[in-house]
Amino acid sequence: MYQRIIREIAPLSTDDFFVIMNHPTAKFDFPVHFHPEYELNLVLNANGKRIIGDSIMDFSSADLVLIGPNTPHAWTSEDKNAQVITIQFNAEFPSEHFLSRKLALPIKELLENSKMGVLFSEQTTKEATERILKLSNQQGFDSVLEMLSLLYDLAISRNKTNLSSPSYIRQFDTSKSRRIKLVTKYLHENIHNSIKIGDVADLVNMSPSAFSHFFKKRTQRSFTDFLTEMRIGMAARLLIDSEKNISEICYDCGFSNVSNFNRAFKTQKGCTPSEFRAQQKLVSIY
Repeated sequence: MYQRIIREIAPLSTDDFFVIMNHPTAKFDFPVHFHPEYELNLVLNANGKRIIGDSIMDFSSADLVLIGPNTPHAWTSEDKNAQVITIQFNAEFPSEHFLSRKLALPIKELLENSKMGVLFSEQTTKEATERILKLSNQQGFDSVLEMLSLLYDLAISRNKTNLSSPSYIRQFDTSKSRRIKLVTKYLHENIHNSIKIGDVADLVNMSPSAFSHFFKKRTQRSFTDFLTEMRIGMAARLLIDSEKNISEICYDCGFSNVSNFNRAFKTQKGCTPSEFRAQQKLVSIY
């Protein structure tokens, strides 16, 4: 793995529900990193690039993103007046018991999606900014109540965007369907091989046409699209986490030739594999 992707030790103590770090003159000198805590990050007065998993995008102020546990992330900018407010909390806040209640289900779904990084809309960010600034100056139990209220309002907000691809952070195996789990396990184990829908249909004792219909109904994407997304997600991880060349990654992810790989990657990511790696390295030097 590249040494530039490091694990951060968060300043949370056992007595903390969450911690808030307000950086009024942020330097953006922290490299691509990950940690087991959730992180809500608000960037003000800055433009630059943001990396969340395998998503590398331009951002502009104000930028508000919720990042889940162990998802690599970083922001970079050359703006001198940037302000960054970071809220970190662990998986016990809120607790699984709390999240299982009906009223808390929106928060549970938001936290699950945060593994891919959740970008909030311009309107939601505008409404949340004042609350986050105020929260950074609050103490005591009122701050805990406000934090829960903030999470709920973010959870029910409209026009949220998942940033990283599901395959990059291995979200494809969350289905409750036993047959879908069996299929995704088979795909992960054979991703480097040529995979035919007939072979996968046989695995779950279905005809190819019946399996195709079943699979799309359960996953909201065709089997071909699902497999391609999985391969591109794996390729993105290798481009970031390994020193393998483009050709090696192409065949390791089951593509038949580099041209097809480049075309499929650009369709999904908006850039070629080599451009993607170059952008990631550029973000990581800060």
